[in-house]
Amino acid sequence: MNIKNAQIEVDKWIKEHGVRYFNELTNMAQLTEEVGEVARIIARRYGEQSEKESDKDKDLGEELADVVFVVLCLANQTGIDLQASFDKKMDKKTQRDRNRHHNNEKLK
Repeated sequence: MNIKNAQIEVDKWIKEHGVRYFNELTNMAQLTEEVGEVARIIARRYGEQSEKESDKDKDLGEELADVVFVVLCLANQTGIDLQASFDKKMDKKTQRDRNRHHNNEKLK
């Protein structure tokens, strides 16, 4: 599924099950909360913090999907075509960073 289709799916879901979008500030707070959950899993599973028993069953993929869902909500409610924005960003990064990482001694 491409980003545009994902935006359409989220919009459909909101209209059928979510009644309406939360306002932008609420969604921003939700996004922060979801990113925090991703950070907690990564810090404990891949970082130096020990993983608590209550965190061991957390699904990183599901938490990342929560982040994507809220980002798609924010894009929809602010009129952003995220597919077009993503494609533009990839073009820009490709032009700007075409050789940058290949020449980075830290990555060798």
